[in-house]
Amino acid sequence: MSDAAQLHQDSIIIDGLIIARWDRALFEDMAKGGLTTANCTVSVWEGFQATVDNIVEFNGFFRDHGDLIRAVCCTEDIYLAKEEGKTGIILGFQNVHAFEDQIGYVEIFKKLGVGIAQMAYNTQNLVGTGCYERDGGLSGFGHEVVAEMNRVGMMCDLSHVGATTSQEVILASKKPVCYSHCLPLGLKEHPRNKSDDELRFIADHGGFIGVTMFAPFLKNGINSTIEDYVEAIDYIVNIVGEDCVGIGTDFTQGHDQAFFEWLTHDKGYARRLTRFGEIINPKGIRTVGEFPNLTQALLDHGWPESRVKKIMGENWVRTLKAVWDE
Repeated sequence: MSDAAQLHQDSIIIDGLIIARWDRALFEDMAKGGLTTANCTVSVWEGFQATVDNIVEFNGFFRDHGDLIRAVCCTEDIYLAKEEGKTGIILGFQNVHAFEDQIGYVEIFKKLGVGIAQMAYNTQNLVGTGCYERDGGLSGFGHEVVAEMNRVGMMCDLSHVGATTSQEVILASKKPVCYSHCLPLGLKEHPRNKSDDELRFIADHGGFIGVTMFAPFLKNGINSTIEDYVEAIDYIVNIVGEDCVGIGTDFTQGHDQAFFEWLTHDKGYARRLTRFGEIINPKGIRTVGEFPNLTQALLDHGWPESRVKKIMGENWVRTLKAVWDE
């Protein structure tokens, strides 16, 4: 076994955002990729009931594919997943639309296993504003939601959130918040990418940055390689340091064009917000099963093993512990 393969096998490997088509083939590919834990999206545009239905479906996955996956509700579950040779699943939201206007739903979803929730997905909701329209900031109700998420131990995610709303969530939260999946504006101009100042601000306030490899946001688009992804990770580490950065690939494995049409329209059906064009993951990490290639690429970039282990998972565990367990 190569040094990189051994390091990958020995390390905690966490993907901070996957929104793939959930089925056994995907869970098998997670095992092939050596994933210890992944934040798996169960709500984007769905309201309360449809989101509950998605969680019911995932509970079925836990029963039917228990040889491959386990639920993760605390950081101890991450270590248990590693010990058992399974992939731990964090149920996550990419929009708090499912909370509707009921503050009590935050605790309900926490009890159903939701550990991370993004405050808005591209557009305005009752809490704040997404990155594709004029940003009105965090609402009064939004302040209540942030406080309740802090209380129950649910992480605030700001990846698709507007800059003003993001800043106000960062300041309002008493626990660490995250960009679970973002890229630097300094490498490519895009509404979803974060400026150097935004990256510094979240890091300076104890927050976390997960780096995505979603091709439309990378410098070389669909011609990107795993080296382009490493460049983006390295760029952010050089700005904020190595202790608050990790991986959040945004794998969309198995989805068809209809799914992307749903994602790129407001509320899934209304006005078009953006066009992704062709989506091809960077060469070298096209699928979840190729995750070990990232460990190799980071080592090839000259990083010490200690830094690789932090970025591949240790930093995520420490940050999640501060939100969930403290």
